[in-house]
Amino acid sequence: MSLGGSSPPAPPPPRLPIWPLALMFGLVPIWWLAGAFYLGWPLLGAVLLALLLVRGRVPLPPGTGIWLLFLAVVLVSATQLGSPSSVLAFGLRLGFYATALVVGVYVYVVARERAGGSEVLLPLCAFWLGLVALGWLSVLAPRLGLTTPVEILLPGAIAAEPFVHDMVHLSTAEYSARSADPVYRPAAPYAYTNNYGSAYAMVLPAVIAVIMLRRRGVLRWLLLGSLPLSLAPAFLTLNRVMFLSLGVGLLVLGVRAGWRGNTRVAASIVGVVLVGLVATVFIPVAQLIGDRVGNSDTNTDRLDLYRAVLARVDESPWLGHGAPANVDTVSAEAPIGTQGQLWMVLFSHGIPALLCFLAWFVVAALRCARAGSPAGQWLAIVPLVCLVQIPFYGLANQNLAVAFYAVAFAMARTEGERAPRPLPPLDPGRAGPARGRPARLPTTLGRAAA
Repeated sequence: MSLGGSSPPAPPPPRLPIWPLALMFGLVPIWWLAGAFYLGWPLLGAVLLALLLVRGRVPLPPGTGIWLLFLAVVLVSATQLGSPSSVLAFGLRLGFYATALVVGVYVYVVARERAGGSEVLLPLCAFWLGLVALGWLSVLAPRLGLTTPVEILLPGAIAAEPFVHDMVHLSTAEYSARSADPVYRPAAPYAYTNNYGSAYAMVLPAVIAVIMLRRRGVLRWLLLGSLPLSLAPAFLTLNRVMFLSLGVGLLVLGVRAGWRGNTRVAASIVGVVLVGLVATVFIPVAQLIGDRVGNSDTNTDRLDLYRAVLARVDESPWLGHGAPANVDTVSAEAPIGTQGQLWMVLFSHGIPALLCFLAWFVVAALRCARAGSPAGQWLAIVPLVCLVQIPFYGLANQNLAVAFYAVAFAMARTEGERAPRPLPPLDPGRAGPARGRPARLPTTLGRAAA
């Protein structure tokens, strides 16, 4: 029986395991070979959600309310779907949006429980190594294509849908089969090469953060060796926005490092830039990008799609049209509402959904900018990288969960860095508090007990 009749404090909830994150992010090559990388991603997110619900008492990262509001608007926008065939694609996109939040909450809790230790980022490091390995497979075997088990198990009518076929049928690289001299752009494990470049720019800061957190060990040297190896598949994607988003992130990181006098961060930026410049000696990426742009209508097609979205926003500004639309009024073959997450959200779900989507990344960028450690400062550029990519790349895929993973860890670590430290215990040999006045307890006691 407790003194004063008060009940004993409730035991802390059990710690969440890291293995579900390793299962989800660390086994990407296996999910890709099975054809389950896309369709199975929300199912893996459901495993994380189940563990969170069983644990209970889950602290939510900053900005969760904004994303929940975004999900609510997206769900209501389903009333605008024009055909039953668009329900499958809508459901999968909604699954990716919800899975990203679940991943972010799970990582945030795990990082808080482990005080922001680098082991929380190990599944993301495994994801990076898989990205590099499959990128090299794309370089060495660009025409490789395989029928996957998931493709065989799906009903023929569903597997034949172009949207589904791209996700379940393996192809290592994007290229024009009708071209006499095609340009092979690495894509695996993704269906599209832009997704590969998007993921590369998001995960690279997290990899460098782990290298900074681990001063020794096999993993550190493995990640260091993977950096120059990753440049060939990344550069050969010819993704201009990948370079642009990383460039903006490195510029902001450099300004912050100079403002704070952080020489370690500045030195790491110089190292990354030098490795990239050396790679351009062997890979004439600027010339390759120039040749590709000069021989294609990619810029014209994108502008046509963007103008078409703006022209139709006033038709349904609050809830959008539910999904991208195929029309014959633009020169591009892609549907209206694609070729950029900004345009997809605006056209499919309306202006309020777009504001919520952008607001989450702005909040994340502001929260992460408070990081003081070198690793935290590198992670803080991930939301900035995403903000640059949003007008050009689609994020309704696994990369959204990748971004939430890195940002949630950065938020938890930044909170740990900025948390007030407990005051040292009073020395009984020194003078105590003034007579008649009670001793003041450390202000963090209640917070620590909580």
